[in-house]
Amino acid sequence: MPKLFVSNKDESARLFKSDILELFTHVHWSVPVIIYLPVVVTFLFRAVQQGVVTPLEVAGFFPFGLLVWTLTEYLLHRYVFHYEPKTRWGKRLHFLTHGVHHDYPNDSKRLVMPPSVSIPLATAFYFVFYAVVGRFFVAPFFAGFIFGYICYDEIHYATHHAPMKSGIAQWLKHHHVLHHYRNPDRGYGVSSPLWDYVFGTMEEESQEEHVTAR
Repeated sequence: MPKLFVSNKDESARLFKSDILELFTHVHWSVPVIIYLPVVVTFLFRAVQQGVVTPLEVAGFFPFGLLVWTLTEYLLHRYVFHYEPKTRWGKRLHFLTHGVHHDYPNDSKRLVMPPSVSIPLATAFYFVFYAVVGRFFVAPFFAGFIFGYICYDEIHYATHHAPMKSGIAQWLKHHHVLHHYRNPDRGYGVSSPLWDYVFGTMEEESQEEHVTAR
C-alpha cells in the first residue's frame, strides 16, 4: 500500500492522516439520492415546461440517457478505475480512487462516489451533452443519464451490503462478486452487465457456481 495512506486491519480503511481530508472520503449511500434525484426531477420538469419537446420525445431521450450512462459506467470502470499507472503518484491516485475499494470491498462509506468528484463530473458531462444533443433535448437526456448514475451507486452499495437473494438482484450481486473475488479484469458493469456482453468481458461461471448462485 502506498506510504501516503494509512490503513486499519478491519473492513474499513483510513486514506489520509488528516481528519479533514478523511472526512470528505466517507459517503453515506443516501447522499447520491439526496443530491441527484432532485436534479432528475428538475430536468424532467424543464423538458415538459419548455413546450418544444413532446412527451414522446421525453419518453425516448430519458431511456437513451440511461443507456448512455451504462456505457459510461462500463468505460470508466474498465479504462479509468482499472488503469494501471506506472508513476509513483499515479499509483497513489489510483489507490485513492478505486484501489482502496478492491482492498476493502466491504467499507460501507466508500461504495458511492464522493460529491467532490461526482458534481464536477456531472457538470462536465452536462456541457458535453448540451453540445452534442442540443439545448432542447439535453434536459430529458441528462435526466436519464443522472438517474442511471443514481442506480449505479445504489446498486453498487446493495451488492456489498444488501441480501439480494433472488431474481435480477441476486444475478447482479453475483456478477459483481465475481469481479471482486475471482477476476477483476472482467465484469466491469455494475448496474448492468450489458456492455460486458457487448465487449466480451463477461466472466464465465461454472455450472456449479450457477447452481450455487440460484
